[in-house]
Amino acid sequence: MTLSRQAAALLAAAGIALAPSAMAAQVTPVAMPGAAPAHAAAANPFTDDPARTAVEQFLLRQANGLPGKVSVQVVPPSGGRAPDCFNPEPFLPAGAAAYGRVNVGVRCGGDRPWTRYMQARVSVLTDYYVAARSMGPGETITAADLEVRQGDLGALPRAVVTDPSQVEGSVAANRIAAGSPLRTDLLKRPIAVKLGQTVNVTVEGQSFQLSSEGKVLADAATGANVQVRLRNGQVVSGVVRSGDTVALQ
Repeated sequence: MTLSRQAAALLAAAGIALAPSAMAAQVTPVAMPGAAPAHAAAANPFTDDPARTAVEQFLLRQANGLPGKVSVQVVPPSGGRAPDCFNPEPFLPAGAAAYGRVNVGVRCGGDRPWTRYMQARVSVLTDYYVAARSMGPGETITAADLEVRQGDLGALPRAVVTDPSQVEGSVAANRIAAGSPLRTDLLKRPIAVKLGQTVNVTVEGQSFQLSSEGKVLADAATGANVQVRLRNGQVVSGVVRSGDTVALQ
């Protein structure tokens, strides 16, 4: 507190000197219990939104198994805090991918169930492969024809090659420019059997194996379905196992 002029004069007359700090005592404010500091930032309601947490965990599960490092960012609602969502159950619309820019539906429970939609960005940092040289249709692709790059899967073509085994034994279906991302839809398996070729037709059971011969009715790659005309004229369908064998389904 500050001394009055009269009190100061009496003390001076008595020969008592006061330090300047005693003339004006400093009062330190005392914080009331439970009161937030004046500089504390206001809590972000979106951080504690159970729907946001549910969407983030849902997208991380959906991205499990994707090649690369996954990160998820859920976008806050543009109109401010959304109504409370009880027992949120996220889902992806039919045909939607689980990476890139994603629109996630959330079923909210309670007395009056409702559905909200939330925007999110799922980044997948991964290795992918580009053509090391220009290739023409029908050219066989080997490991020497690949160069590795790194990027966000969401910014790359949907069918981009992320594993060299995806192109093993393949040929170019179309012309591929040097440096362009390799896509599985630009590749095809080489022809293993050709129209009119005679092949072995086999069928296996638990304790038997039968085989016959027939003529292939169309060109087909290994692993593809093909029709074969047997010697008796019957037409059967099977899977090409090699360049001279078709296994009945």
